[in-house]
Amino acid sequence: YVAQVTAGTMPNYVYLPLIFLVSGGIAFSTGTSWGTFAIMLPIAVPAAATLGLPLAPFVAATLSGGIFGDHCSPISDTTIISSMAAATDHIDHVRTQLPYALVGGAIATLCFGLLGATL
Repeated sequence: YVAQVTAGTMPNYVYLPLIFLVSGGIAFSTGTSWGTFAIMLPIAVPAAATLGLPLAPFVAATLSGGIFGDHCSPISDTTIISSMAAATDHIDHVRTQLPYALVGGAIATLCFGLLGATL
């Protein structure tokens, strides 16, 4: 449905970064990568099929976006456990890991854009 609505209005190079960023936003908001996969894979897989594009980059954008958002989320179980195991303040832990994660997320967004331009 999403691909049918947006087909012809968006260039192909926008889909992969958009899926990555939306997956990251959902995972950040919910604190779960697996929940994000359950929400986004049923959207991304049919989008790839409808657009006639390879499936693997769409799945990769969904999975990496979910992991990225989960890693950045202060309510993620892995972030909470990491700060507890290191015996550090939780918010300090989030603040120190966020710049590194955002650089990685920006690079991934650019790479997904470049990959989308070659499809």
